[in-house]
Amino acid sequence: MDEIVLRSMAKWPDVPAVYGWLALDRRGEWRIKSGSGGFERIANAAMREFIGRNYAADAAGRWYFQNGPQRVYISLEYTPWIYRLEGTGDALVAHTGAVPREVDAAFLDDAGALLLHSELGVGAVLDRDLPAFVERFGDFAAILERVSLGEPMKLMLQGNSVPLAAIRAAEVPARFAFVPRPRPRPGEPDC
Repeated sequence: MDEIVLRSMAKWPDVPAVYGWLALDRRGEWRIKSGSGGFERIANAAMREFIGRNYAADAAGRWYFQNGPQRVYISLEYTPWIYRLEGTGDALVAHTGAVPREVDAAFLDDAGALLLHSELGVGAVLDRDLPAFVERFGDFAAILERVSLGEPMKLMLQGNSVPLAAIRAAEVPARFAFVPRPRPRPGEPDC
């Protein structure tokens, strides 16, 4: 986290958290609640980078942005991380700019999304990168069918053989211990 954020947390330790104002969509875009009640994309690059540098999860699996002394809990459209391809190779980059060192598992969900698990956590591959990503795996339709039947499969990712398994999208939050729509716990104040 940024040093200024850490100092403000120490100076004002009991600022109530905020819920329902910030979201992460399936394309890795930060969205903020608008006056009309919907969400709009945060266009300011410096703000997006600041959120990304101060993005973390609490012990309950609720993802948040530490905005100075205040936690702003984030509603996740799907996963806490969105991975995209960087350049022409296997280089992965998360929506925050973080670079995962090693992918240790891959999953295909029932909607056809590819999820990767790394030391950062689980994340969906950005939809626009999916065709380029899967073309190196050969006959993707055959792979999808084999995985859906429970056949063990492996993919080569970042120079490593990674197990590929099927998963239901509805099971992803529980399997990877995150809360898609954080809410205050009983007795926890919020703004």
